[in-house]
Amino acid sequence: MNQTLDIIANRKSIRAYEKTKIDQKTKDKIIRATLRSPTAGNMMLYSIIEVTKQKTKDKLAVTCDHQPFIAKAPLVLVFLADYQRWVDYFLASKIDEFCKLQNLAKKTPQQGDLFLACCDALIAAQTSVIAAQSLGIGSCYIGDIMENYETHKTLLDLPRYVFPITMVCYGYPTKLQQKRELTQRFDPEYVYFKDTYKKLSEKDFQAMFKKRHKQIFGSRQAIKGAKNVGQHMYQKKYTADFTAELNRSVNKIMTVWFNQQP
Repeated sequence: MNQTLDIIANRKSIRAYEKTKIDQKTKDKIIRATLRSPTAGNMMLYSIIEVTKQKTKDKLAVTCDHQPFIAKAPLVLVFLADYQRWVDYFLASKIDEFCKLQNLAKKTPQQGDLFLACCDALIAAQTSVIAAQSLGIGSCYIGDIMENYETHKTLLDLPRYVFPITMVCYGYPTKLQQKRELTQRFDPEYVYFKDTYKKLSEKDFQAMFKKRHKQIFGSRQAIKGAKNVGQHMYQKKYTADFTAELNRSVNKIMTVWFNQQP
């Protein structure tokens, strides 16, 4: 048995934690592992904020789509796509003078820079999740941190070229959480392709969602009026109020990020 593969295969989102605190030595192990994450050009285009104040956790539990377990998590880390550090370093390095001497155009971070920073931050987050799992600590991603940008910008004192791309809650899982079954994933043939992308047919989709259809409709969890998983997810997730807020919030950060004015 490969221990690393076993950890990955058995990892699941944990939203209920024991009251046991995560000691500083254990936190340090997680952070050290996280900082060894792959990163574009070794630029480490991310930063991490550990949320320690209970008042801030309580606020995030509300602003991140009303999820009370956030406030109870022993460890909360916000992963930031961060180009601000390099922008500040460029200025400290007298980049204006350098551009004039080299006849270079001065630029501000653009779309590709933002996406690359998001990649760096998410890779770091996933590394932290696997490191925590190896230490017996469960975790749960909170994508809702991308919502309410203005509020989170103020709450976390975020400068212009910093965007909270994800938040992760960590804690020792309760016994009930440990026993909970793993959630289903799509079979490889619907996700893993060779050489070119494969568009799925209606028949493919029927096979792909057969197990999930049985799970959702068999347990009467389906949205009223929905006849299949596609209709269920369209209303539950794709057109939900929190998704509308997510899109509004991300559009706001992109407006701020790409505004040419300093």
